[in-house]
Amino acid sequence: MPFYHKLGKIPPKRHTQFKKSDGSFYYEQLFGTIGFDGMSSNMYHVHRPTQVKAIGDRLDLSPKIHRKNNIQSYRLRGFQIKPETDFLQSRKIILTNSDCHIALAAPQGRNTSYFYKNTDADELLFIHKGSGKLRTQFGNLDFKYGDYLLIPRGTIYKIDFDSSDNRLFIVESNRPIYTPKRYRNWFGQLLEHSPFCERDIRQPEELETHDEKGDFLIKIKKGNELIDMTYATHPFNVVGYDGFNYPYAFSIHDFEPITGRIHQPPPVHQTFETDAFVVCSFVPRLYDYHPKAIPAPYNHSNIDSDEVLYYVDGDFMSRNDIEPGHISLHPAGIPHGPHPGAMERSIGKTETEELAVMVDTFKPLEITEEAIKIADNDYFKSWLEK
Repeated sequence: MPFYHKLGKIPPKRHTQFKKSDGSFYYEQLFGTIGFDGMSSNMYHVHRPTQVKAIGDRLDLSPKIHRKNNIQSYRLRGFQIKPETDFLQSRKIILTNSDCHIALAAPQGRNTSYFYKNTDADELLFIHKGSGKLRTQFGNLDFKYGDYLLIPRGTIYKIDFDSSDNRLFIVESNRPIYTPKRYRNWFGQLLEHSPFCERDIRQPEELETHDEKGDFLIKIKKGNELIDMTYATHPFNVVGYDGFNYPYAFSIHDFEPITGRIHQPPPVHQTFETDAFVVCSFVPRLYDYHPKAIPAPYNHSNIDSDEVLYYVDGDFMSRNDIEPGHISLHPAGIPHGPHPGAMERSIGKTETEELAVMVDTFKPLEITEEAIKIADNDYFKSWLEK
């Protein structure tokens, strides 16, 4: 999110001496993206952030592909993903391409002894069930049901959950994730017609500064491998930072829907974007108010993108037999639309209470073995008239 944030103690100028009370130095780190051309923050550490003591085990995280060149529509029952005590082990990739992984997670553990860093991908975590605290070197963020947590690549973090009943929908993006450019002016400020504004963005606070030496395990994801690295100092030893590159939270409940006289296309629900996919939020809203409006979406083909819809809560009026935690996959080029009877049921309705997250990718998604475990293989037949 391109707006400035400052937390803790920083010197008056970048790249200048910044001393502790005993006369020794704090250590500056530029945390930047896209070479030196993207968003960045400057952090100031109690200890050098470069002190690696050991490089340990490697674990291959490459998803096992069930089907390439997929042309079949699927329904996945997301709540059938098996809960795991460990946060990283709980993450199951269900759909993937060269730009992103889409995963589900049901972590049961309250916290972990290690820290985690994804060096390849921005992570977008949607909290379907659960609450807790995201802890990072940029400060902490409390989260709850309905929150998006956007964690830039390279961020060191851990999550403390309040209970053992947690459900997450996760997108890992190899491209930076931004707010939609059509909602921003040329300075980066969100415009008046944007469905959310800077007031809705929750920035990190409660900066943790640990002046500790020892053995600190950071599990680092790089190139679909998880690598154990032991550092000599606590990774949360930042006394202050400023800049534009940091994790933040945004609640789906703060998304203000855009409505019209006739049915509005999916881009009005857009919440995040990359140059490889978009993320949309479907929230409770008034229906179309043309006297002959059909609130249900029209049949359509996403010729250039696969459509993934994660159903969160409410009444999904365009689908039959859909429950919270279900996921629909409609591949590019294959027409889809409301289920039989859904169009007719929608006529005369004035509002919807549906809540869902959509991901549209511009490259085809591959189906993983984890997805097949929770798949309804006959979903593609659900449009047949009986």
